[in-house]
Amino acid sequence: MKLAVVGGGSTYTPELIDGFARLRDTLPISELVLIDPAADRLDLVGGLARRIFAKQGHPGKIVTTSDLDAGVEGAAAVLLQLRVGGQAARQQDETWPLECGCVGQETTGAGGLAKALRTVPVVLDIAERVRRTNPDAWIIDFTNPVGIVTRALLQAGHKAVGLCNVAIGLQRKFAALLQVTPAEVHLDHVGLNHLTWELGVRLGGPQGDNVLPKLLAEHGDAIADDLRLPRQVLDRLGVVPSYYLRYFYAHDEVVRELGTKPSRAAEVAAMERELLTMYGDPALDEKPELLAKRGGAFYSEAAVDLAASLLGNGGSPVQVVNTYNNGTLPFLADDAVIEVPARVDAAGAVPLPVPELDPLYAGLIAHVTAYEDLALEAALRGGRDRVFRALLAHPLVGQYAYADGLTDRLIEHNREHLAWA
Repeated sequence: MKLAVVGGGSTYTPELIDGFARLRDTLPISELVLIDPAADRLDLVGGLARRIFAKQGHPGKIVTTSDLDAGVEGAAAVLLQLRVGGQAARQQDETWPLECGCVGQETTGAGGLAKALRTVPVVLDIAERVRRTNPDAWIIDFTNPVGIVTRALLQAGHKAVGLCNVAIGLQRKFAALLQVTPAEVHLDHVGLNHLTWELGVRLGGPQGDNVLPKLLAEHGDAIADDLRLPRQVLDRLGVVPSYYLRYFYAHDEVVRELGTKPSRAAEVAAMERELLTMYGDPALDEKPELLAKRGGAFYSEAAVDLAASLLGNGGSPVQVVNTYNNGTLPFLADDAVIEVPARVDAAGAVPLPVPELDPLYAGLIAHVTAYEDLALEAALRGGRDRVFRALLAHPLVGQYAYADGLTDRLIEHNREHLAWA
């Protein structure tokens, strides 16, 4: 079985390689192709990837190439983990929104829109080239903003499923707190990508006992500290929001914080330089501990599980993914992309029923979905007015003066990536 990774030169990739090596019985790969236009990074990452496979006794071949068409030809699945504009663009996404008093973040708010505008056209071009050379390949999207990118892929008729590591990270955390195996923990995980809540934590499967009240009673302080939210917020809600909800629930506090410290992009860029130096060491044959601070924890395990299910090689029957709503949340259109537990097999992902949502959550989901509708329209068709409309619709912007100023800044900082600008 051949798999391809677009964005294979990412410093994330050794995490993925480690998962492929450890879980080779779940996903037996004979050839893994790492595709990236940055030849220098690709050489470093590819060398470490081969050493990881060799150390763990994986018989598969690892190929590196900058030729997308050749790299994806014959692949059963193609994983997308690219960052258009690199860390330099991320640095901009996290800084210029602050000039207007809005959150600067790479996947939500004005920065998230900028990333979507840069990314959607590139991903659609890649997917079309995959379809021309290999129409049966599954596309697994880990590229942010995952919800908008996955919707673009699905609307264009591609065989695509979106993947995020937030749910698997919480599953692993809760399993450790409960002192059970991760396989025993099922999440009532509901919402949109980077806008989700754990409404329940069940032991033994989707119909198991809900132990979330126990978790909050016994470990609420630790969970709240991880989310950087007050414990009383979790107690009053009775749910566990994803850490991205802090941008909504504590917007002004976050803006003040971001204005007084280096951006996350600057931290990551420094970390990447150190990681790439480490990757060049011929004695290194495992993912370094520093990589855990880079982000993307458990991404490899989620990716292996999803690919195995889509390719008919087993995998967990129920996984949290991004896919079409198709009536799951009745207040959204069928073609909205949601992030919920789904039954996954070779035919694709089918969302499982979810509990009726409190208006507190349903209202924000509907609001952000409306923004995502407009963001995708702006990404596909371009134009200043479409960018303005998307920003005005976003709950983290929402005022015309802010939306006007942010529109000008977004276009100015991203002109080289916007064909229409």
